Amino acid sequence: MTDTELAALIAWAEDRLPELTEEACGAILARIPFYRDASVVQVPELRRSVGQNLRFLVTALRDPHAPLDLRAPKETGRRRAQQSAPLPEVLQAYRICFATLWDALVAQARRNRHPAQVDALLTAVSLIWQLTDEHAIAVTEAYRAATAELLLARQQRRSALVEALMTGHPGPDGGPWEAASLLGFPPDGQLVVVAAETRGLAEESLPGIEKQLAGHGVVSGWRLTPALHLGLVALPASSGDAVLSILQKAATARTGVSPPYHSLSETPRALQLARTALVMLPTGRIEVQVFDASPLAGLMAMDPREGRRIAQQVLGPVLALAVDDRAVLLDTLNAHLDHGGSAEQAGDILHCHPNTVRYRLRRLQELTGRSLSDPRQASELAAAAYAVRLLPVTTAAVGGDNVSARIDRQVQTRP
Repeated sequence: MTDTELAALIAWAEDRLPELTEEACGAILARIPFYRDASVVQVPELRRSVGQNLRFLVTALRDPHAPLDLRAPKETGRRRAQQSAPLPEVLQAYRICFATLWDALVAQARRNRHPAQVDALLTAVSLIWQLTDEHAIAVTEAYRAATAELLLARQQRRSALVEALMTGHPGPDGGPWEAASLLGFPPDGQLVVVAAETRGLAEESLPGIEKQLAGHGVVSGWRLTPALHLGLVALPASSGDAVLSILQKAATARTGVSPPYHSLSETPRALQLARTALVMLPTGRIEVQVFDASPLAGLMAMDPREGRRIAQQVLGPVLALAVDDRAVLLDTLNAHLDHGGSAEQAGDILHCHPNTVRYRLRRLQELTGRSLSDPRQASELAAAAYAVRLLPVTTAAVGGDNVSARIDRQVQTRP
């Protein structure tokens, strides 16, 4: 066997590259439905790609010692990734392409009836498979690199859209509905904002949450900041309990969730409520807490300064009590409000007799000068109770007295 016999076969194949290209394209279209559909990779583009890569192989066989020029397979890999073509189908197309060239070379050697040419071709098999591997590796690496770039760009865009919705400033070329549409959110339905503190600097505290939610048919968008892992989640029409369950399983740090809402313009407000729910949890506790849906609670959260003033004005004498006494009265007030003013139900929650609940409420009335039987005074007590629940998230003092710090200590003593 000499290089001359192999060179003669390669020269023959090079002269017939257009015919071999058509044959390979026909085989690819016949055997791979993805290419046959032609909605992504049109036939002229496929023909051009097959021709480039057949020429790559022929050129490499003609001069096996020359440096490989892998521009053609790399270009194809990048292009197919940008077209979202499945990588297995792309590699299958290359195998068909190379098999077409190999079969043509074998058939030509047999037609010539030159044993030396057959021997030369068989000897070149290892080189052909090496070139095939080099080609496949180049395609795969370029495809994966381009895919990673596309995914990063997509994630960055989604993150920017989420930020635009949460800040209430989508941009000059579109409003909140346009941003939500690009994120894939349904045009109507309920939403919630999720705010989870990061475990480390810019480290996701709900790892893989978007994929987990998508696996249950739930659309969401996420943004990571140095301190918070933020998400906008579309609640399923049936129930939001499934979303809450997924969040609870995925959470690795304290996490706040806003009450459900409908209008995208309310997203900045929902973000504030989610962050408030987060910081109301004790530091270090891994838990998911949904902010109270009460409009009164939302009002206190959105205006902490006024909440602190109301807490001091209405419950000041209670807040001045010793820690244990203060906690007992505040817990009783909250239980009374949370259970429709029923002393029996409040007693069940507090594990005490209803008369004990009534006694504590009378003491609360004496200290505050406000009665729960008077609607206006009861509303003031309810507003102040909500404000006290939220006070641990604030730092400013009220009337020269650091009520926030005092209530923070009180809350830390409660279970």
